[in-house]
Amino acid sequence: METRKVQVTGGSTYTVSLPKEWATENGISSGSTVEIYSEDDTLLVTPQSDADHQEGTLDVSALADEQLVRAVLTMYVSGFDIIHLEANRITTDQRRAIRSAIQGLIGVEVVEEQTDRVVVQDLLDSSELSIVNAITRMRLIATSMLEDAITALVENDDDIAADVIERDDDVDRLFLVVSRIFRATLRSPRAAEGLGVSREDCFDLHSSARQLERVADHAVKISQLAQKFGTIPEDVAGALLEVHDDVAAILEKSMDALFAEDTDEATDLGHDALESVLDIDEHTRRIDDLLRELDPVQAQSLGLILDSLSRSADYGGNIAETALQKTAPRP
Repeated sequence: METRKVQVTGGSTYTVSLPKEWATENGISSGSTVEIYSEDDTLLVTPQSDADHQEGTLDVSALADEQLVRAVLTMYVSGFDIIHLEANRITTDQRRAIRSAIQGLIGVEVVEEQTDRVVVQDLLDSSELSIVNAITRMRLIATSMLEDAITALVENDDDIAADVIERDDDVDRLFLVVSRIFRATLRSPRAAEGLGVSREDCFDLHSSARQLERVADHAVKISQLAQKFGTIPEDVAGALLEVHDDVAAILEKSMDALFAEDTDEATDLGHDALESVLDIDEHTRRIDDLLRELDPVQAQSLGLILDSLSRSADYGGNIAETALQKTAPRP
């Protein structure tokens, strides 16, 4: 850490010098323009950037299948708008993997293909992306997936279960968007300013989005198990529906607390959600007693479904804790 003494010039202008080493490393010299951002009691200074798009190049010669898919997703989340994927010769399988990767991304298309290169580009205007809207959409999809997964189990409806599994891709796409926005705010104060959301709030939103993504994953797990079931005992079905209703209420309160503008409202909702998580244990113990009377194989599968509901409640509790942390006094 370096310190600088503030001086007054012209009788009304405060000035402070820049560290020479930092200026040299970032190409700052006499006459250069820097960007200045204020955030509460913090002032951020960065070199002025004229680049509208971030471009990156990746050698994919040694990558294939899932490795190549993950590489493309990683570069997208890292903030590259234009990605050049290069090799001496890009194979048909590699092209297929690249297309598979961009199918999981919103607004990304292949804009150029050659023997030794594929170029993909994010065609969305980053300034139009909203992390709040993305998480709100994740909330709606994830909670409806969980509800439909239990419905598919209780009503023995494989079509509903299949639909839940397909919707998981939508949640994954939105989570990648949230991750991309979050990393952009860490890298550039300009991104945070454009969003109108502080970087600290972006961290809380990203953390909560991760919990919603996990809820959606457990909805998929329940649906996959539901497809293997026939009719389940009526008393077990009723008990699972009750647990789901409690889990849904926890998720609803937690997300409402996260977005509540009033501190008292957020605090009340957050505490209510966390107390409700503790009540889930009583429900699960009661259902465990019912499962002991069933065939061991069926009991084991229903136990996994019960565990997924319990974990979803925990994820709601994690969101509630994040909401309460937002309401705490700042040091």
